[in-house]
Amino acid sequence: MLVKFSTRNGQLLMQGEPAVRLVKLGGHSGTVPSAVLAADLPAFAAKLRSGLEQHGDELSPAPPAAAAGRAEDENDEPRERPIKLRLRAVPLLDMVDTAISQKSDLLWEKA
Repeated sequence: MLVKFSTRNGQLLMQGEPAVRLVKLGGHSGTVPSAVLAADLPAFAAKLRSGLEQHGDELSPAPPAAAAGRAEDENDEPRERPIKLRLRAVPLLDMVDTAISQKSDLLWEKA
């Protein structure tokens, strides 16, 4: 699953599991689709940053090989290496900061 984040200023696609994890770190239930209203975004951003201080070094799993339409084989490399949640969060935090400055809502849905 992919999750598409949207504001009136742009869109961002992210793998589903890390996207839901980041939304939960921001204090949301993790429901897809959903939204955070402009008035609530500063608190969401603060909770997300606080959550990343505690959990930012956790690895975000790489998409499974089977999801790419390949049979799993011990010689197969993952499509991408797992990276830290802190790094996964950078584009989302940039989007949230822009949405706050533009007084825009943040919405997300399955892509």
